[in-house]
Amino acid sequence: MKMQQEAYDVVVCGGGLAGVCAAVAAARQGAGVCIIQDRPVLGGNSSSEIRVTPHGAAQFHAYARETGIISELLIEERALNHEPILENGWTNSVWDMVLYNMAVSTPNLTLHLSSTVTEVHKDAERHISSVTVRVAGAETQIAIEGRVFIDCTGDGVVADLAGCEWRWGSEGREEFSEPHAPLAASGDTMGSSIHFKAKDMGRPVPFAAPDWAVRHEDPAFFYDQGRHFYDLAAGYWWIEIGIPWNTIYDNEHIRHELTRHTLGIWDWIKNRDPLLKEKAANYALDWIGQVPGKRESRRVLGRYFMTEHDPAGRTVFPDEIAYGGWFIDLHSTGGLLAPTAEPSSAEGYAETSEYAIKSFCGPYGIPLRILMSKDIGNLLLAGRNVSVSHAALGTVRVMATTALLGQAAGTAAAVALRQGRKAGSLDFADIREVQQILLREGCFLPNCRNEDPGDVARSARVQASSSARVHGVGPESRDYTGGFGGTRLPDKEPLTHRRGQWIAVGTEEIRSLAMCLSNETGTEQTVEASLVPVDSIWDYECGAKQPLARQQLAVPPGRMQWVAWEAGLTAADGLRSGGYVRLELAANPQVEWHKGGTVIPGHTSAYEMGPSKMRRYGDGGTLSFRIDPPQACYEPSNVLTGIARPYDYTNIWRSDPAGPLPQRLELEWETEECIGTVELAFPGQLFREYHRYPPFYRDPQCPRDYSIDAWTGGGWTTVASVTGNYQTRRRHPLSEAVKTDKLRVTVHATNGDPSACIAEIRCYRS
Repeated sequence: MKMQQEAYDVVVCGGGLAGVCAAVAAARQGAGVCIIQDRPVLGGNSSSEIRVTPHGAAQFHAYARETGIISELLIEERALNHEPILENGWTNSVWDMVLYNMAVSTPNLTLHLSSTVTEVHKDAERHISSVTVRVAGAETQIAIEGRVFIDCTGDGVVADLAGCEWRWGSEGREEFSEPHAPLAASGDTMGSSIHFKAKDMGRPVPFAAPDWAVRHEDPAFFYDQGRHFYDLAAGYWWIEIGIPWNTIYDNEHIRHELTRHTLGIWDWIKNRDPLLKEKAANYALDWIGQVPGKRESRRVLGRYFMTEHDPAGRTVFPDEIAYGGWFIDLHSTGGLLAPTAEPSSAEGYAETSEYAIKSFCGPYGIPLRILMSKDIGNLLLAGRNVSVSHAALGTVRVMATTALLGQAAGTAAAVALRQGRKAGSLDFADIREVQQILLREGCFLPNCRNEDPGDVARSARVQASSSARVHGVGPESRDYTGGFGGTRLPDKEPLTHRRGQWIAVGTEEIRSLAMCLSNETGTEQTVEASLVPVDSIWDYECGAKQPLARQQLAVPPGRMQWVAWEAGLTAADGLRSGGYVRLELAANPQVEWHKGGTVIPGHTSAYEMGPSKMRRYGDGGTLSFRIDPPQACYEPSNVLTGIARPYDYTNIWRSDPAGPLPQRLELEWETEECIGTVELAFPGQLFREYHRYPPFYRDPQCPRDYSIDAWTGGGWTTVASVTGNYQTRRRHPLSEAVKTDKLRVTVHATNGDPSACIAEIRCYRS
């Protein structure tokens, strides 16, 4: 056995998305970092070994896609990958290489693959001093010392070996009064899954299952129990097994049982299913996973224990370092051995059922304290092993969310080292520093904005060559951005529930509005319209605020007619620029309110899913409306709001699409500033979840070619120039700091949008 010794500032154990983001974040902050991964590839459940595609808040909320390191990775994967990402089973090795490339290209980061933590050693103060690592296939053992350790193993392996307290299974209802908790506590956990992928061969292909495969004979097992065959070419999350086996100790037994079931399910599809066997005739199995993807095991207790009430009530935490927005998704324990699949699936993914209403949540903030071990001062946690209840785990466990937790943990570790503190004892000023670093690195925090004193752009005046205005959109509009709004319009859109359209207010006057409505009853219908002030595009409260205006509108018989409302609203009525109002139409199933053929950036829609609670309507695209006067809601000052995405306002500058490129945005200071670094955030890949973007995708809104100029010596000097860009976050350290009182960014070409768009500009002296 070869023996080695290594030492680092931060040791990250586990190379899933949480671990990768933790390691990269800490290394970018200057810490010496090691990442230890027990598989030959990075990515954990998202890797090509398991192929669970990353999900997150954007599955349920418009403009909620996670940003930061995970966004950089997913944008890169879509730009490089020739294959679509539809659902589980579709991940290929391009994704593995994107992760690997970032890891090996990041300065200060050392990577150990196929390496397993076997021992944890503590010092006299009960802090972790080192871990022992065994490298598979290399007969090598490494003693790795560290100052801060981050457990991203999923199973909480490091925390367990260090003697930390952890929970397993489900809390009982009486402990925290959680609506999703069972009446009695139990050791039941959600199960593990493996996936498959099939290929259309263009000719009939037979399949014969081995004798040891499970044989299915009853269609009710699938069709009456919520196990849906939504795509013949890829595997299903519901090929899941947990109890009666332990998801850690019985992992190999679970893998074998899942393989038996997967082959049996494919046998059912190919040979016995009366609905599918003809459709599946030309399909052949291409791949079956042999590494179970886990959902739940140990949950390590931290300095705060997050329960279901926090995401459901959107608790505001002073130490907010991430956000989530997946629903409270608790799978039926037992998986394939349970009477039905996960409850939402068993209901056919109904959006207005009692279960759907109580499970829908977010976006909500997540506190740093659930990442801090309560027992070990230099141990942080990130991933599904964080300090949450079983019910809360149902929402925070999805990988896009755990990636944010990883970036937060890595950043917190670096700040702790810089401040000379233990990672578990950061004070308020330290946490504020963590938050500001996360924002600067591209993350989004719902209750924080850029207040970085080092960002001199915050004191500048801003002007632009032009700015777009919102006139509205109709069904006849087409997606001129090359992919941003490409959704087929529904055939029928009856107002079965109250529906709302968010409109950004840039002019403190709304003289009139109009909606494209249909009424095919042959008699006049009425519908109540109202304008309601809202706090953000995720303010789903319905009926809680007094409308600014309300009107009964007459809808005569006819299709796709514009029904006008002379609202006559001004600032005297409470209308305020720099925020949103929600145009609502009350339910009348005899009336249709049609969607627009194009998405207006930052303008989303929702409907009332239950009493006083809305959720995204369809994909959250824009409903048809016209507004007079047109709203000036894409002004250049939006790049300095401190928020780099549509949220409390549009928060982006867009040039007038009728004007030709190039278009320019300019900062000007009262006195000269010394600029050493310019950082830019561009719109793109926020509106929809990752799965919705095609192969080789470059977001049309994102500038492709741009330059940065500084005013020096009585003229403009180019200090940076970029071509072929598709990333939404770019940092430009200048080769030499420049003294200037004016700086401009010129967008020469986009990836398809006729408007130049910028979400944020930051300038630093170094």
